[in-house]
Amino acid sequence: MQFSIIIPTLNESGALAFALKGLLADIEYLSQIEIIVCDGGSDDDTLEQARGFPVQIINAQRGRASQMNAGAQQALGDWLLFLHADTRLPSGWMQLVQASTSDWGRFDVRLSGRHWLLRLVERAMNLRSCRTAVATGDQAMFFRNDFFQRLQGFPEIPLMEDIAISKNARALAQPACISQPVITSSRRWEKNGIIRTIVLMWWLRLAYWMGVKPATLHRWYYG
Repeated sequence: MQFSIIIPTLNESGALAFALKGLLADIEYLSQIEIIVCDGGSDDDTLEQARGFPVQIINAQRGRASQMNAGAQQALGDWLLFLHADTRLPSGWMQLVQASTSDWGRFDVRLSGRHWLLRLVERAMNLRSCRTAVATGDQAMFFRNDFFQRLQGFPEIPLMEDIAISKNARALAQPACISQPVITSSRRWEKNGIIRTIVLMWWLRLAYWMGVKPATLHRWYYG
């Protein structure tokens, strides 16, 4: 098995079926991937939708880091790719990852909405990520399985687990920055307001770097 795609879910019925159809559409990949859905206690029909596809389903302790680590423990792939349910991989993603020369990496990101401010957000995210060697979950982070085990997985904190594992990983290897973008939903930006979300996300990251506890950041983020 070459790739394990690990999808953490919590009430993702609006996105999961579409995501799984996209992953399973390319027949030539099917013998090389396994898909693991790690659910954190959904109370909608997320699990019912997942059961309609040839995927492995794991019930895990709620929390994105806990769920992704639970999926990684069951994964058989040489590569682990962590994918949000509302994110779509680019064509040829498998070859792009295999051609990378690092033990870990991420894709550039493109937001699904059309507002011109979202184009600025994308560029800022991708530039910052390349310059700092820090990736976010929206960028479909991937790791060689043995390298991920060396990192001991995602730090199990309520928020910023992607930033935390990036800091651990970059101490050992610089990430591969794949320029072909994943497409991730802009629903968060559109629901809460683009400017407001930009300010909130930058403030949370600044607070994290200043040492504010992830539990406090989680309260700020989710209200």
